[in-house]
Amino acid sequence: MLKIRLQRIGREGRPVYRIVVAEHTAAAKGKYIALLGRYDPLVTPKVFELDPQAVETWVKKGAKPSSTIARILKGKGVKGMEAFIDDMPSRKKKKEPEVKPATAVAAPAEQPPAEQPPAEQVSAEQPPAEPPAA
Repeated sequence: MLKIRLQRIGREGRPVYRIVVAEHTAAAKGKYIALLGRYDPLVTPKVFELDPQAVETWVKKGAKPSSTIARILKGKGVKGMEAFIDDMPSRKKKKEPEVKPATAVAAPAEQPPAEQPPAEQVSAEQPPAEPPAA
């Protein structure tokens, strides 16, 4: 079975890819049947050189694009690639760190005392306290 797939040719840390038609059993960096284009994702704007008619020709001959190539081609406007796109498995969500309640670590903030009327008003409203009897 023929596959249209990416073949990495860039150096370490600097990927550049060929878009090739190869037998599905061929090594990833092995021989290929046809070179359809190239893809350089690190330059701005990304370089994507491809002959869409050649891709359509190979698909008609029975070549199946990889899911990655199908996504890229769909983004570039090549029609009919939806059938070749595989659903990506959902990623596991990261666990949120548990928040422990603060017990003895931080002292609770003291609340300000409730407002009390000034001392002058208290004495005017209440009769003065009598001195204790001896």
